[in-house]
Amino acid sequence: MLRWWTRLEAAVRARLVDSFEDETGDVPGWVLITLMTAGLVVVIWALAGPALAGLFEQAIDRVSGF
Repeated sequence: MLRWWTRLEAAVRARLVDSFEDETGDVPGWVLITLMTAGLVVVIWALAGPALAGLFEQAIDRVSGF
């Protein structure tokens, strides 16, 4: 029984160490996340850009008025 438990413990430890030391990552997933984030930024900027520019101009005009 003790020998079986020791082998099981060694196998679990080896698997945990392998999973923590694996640094390959999920490159296609990260590329997809990066591209989707960039796409969202472009879409939001295109939709909100004119409104934000007007808001900025209005704020500058108010500050310049003092």
